[in-house]
Amino acid sequence: MVKLLTANELLRGDVLWWNGSGWSLSIDDAVAVEDGEALIARETPAERVCDLALIDADKVDGRWRPMKIRERIRSFGPTVRADLAREGQDWH
Repeated sequence: MVKLLTANELLRGDVLWWNGSGWSLSIDDAVAVEDGEALIARETPAERVCDLALIDADKVDGRWRPMKIRERIRSFGPTVRADLAREGQDWH
């Protein structure tokens, strides 16, 4: 199990994933972080994102799978209507 860094985009609230050099809308672009606390300390003052959090995840069939259902839902998109979910995201 590894740690991924996730956050919300400050203005729109989109769920974001740390990709090693910046933020992505897709969990598939996420990279495992070694020193997540240092990364959080560096990114927080920039005020580009909010609610930074380290989450547990594993690779399943070549894709990230968050361990907690809350993070799986966040990675997929809205749960109210399927047509609002980001394209290319399978529920896993």
